[in-house]
Amino acid sequence: MEQRELQIDLRQHAGKGVSKRLRREGKIPAILYGGATPAPITVDPRAVLRLIHGHEGSTQLLTLKINGDTGTRMAIIRDMQFDPVSERLVHVDLQEVAMDRAITVTLAVHTVGEPAGVKEQQGILGLVLHELQVSCLPGALPERIDADVSALMIGDVLTVGQLAIPTGVRVLNDPGQAVATVSPPRAEEAPAVAPAAVAAPAEPEVLTERKRDAASDDAAKKEKK
Repeated sequence: MEQRELQIDLRQHAGKGVSKRLRREGKIPAILYGGATPAPITVDPRAVLRLIHGHEGSTQLLTLKINGDTGTRMAIIRDMQFDPVSERLVHVDLQEVAMDRAITVTLAVHTVGEPAGVKEQQGILGLVLHELQVSCLPGALPERIDADVSALMIGDVLTVGQLAIPTGVRVLNDPGQAVATVSPPRAEEAPAVAPAAVAAPAEPEVLTERKRDAASDDAAKKEKK
């Protein structure tokens, strides 16, 4: 994995007032875990977003440079908090790592190739699993996991156990878990058939005065007979 650098500042104070002041200055509060005690720090949110751009879904290994300190530390981003309204980054959790100790992280799954079932059978490729949980030493951490889907035909399923995993990386997902599949093309929908017209119920006959008199005469004749 390419080494990425992030400049950080140690901070002495905490609280909402401090956080507001930091944001006005173009920075945000953050926490660095992994030492004897969590260390409060500040980072530039724009720098963090630049580091993760194009690498969403994968854990990034970062080289931390602390202002006023000649040394560096290795860390990964464990969590990021965004404002629910403005969607701006407001807080970052970093975890310091040791290069000789395995870490458990998330890696994005990236499809490679065009499935034969798409080219030859007009099927539809579906990526079922977008991320993998893996364990490895920080130095062996890949940027992503590639899933070669070029041989998939309609009805085929690529599983976790069939992925080509880089040396030194152990996948924690179930080997039988589906990663990608090719499904048949969607059938064209038949045009909707308009329902048959329903005959309106006949209006009840209204007896006029003349019709009532005629009905009475008919009844009287029947009585005489």
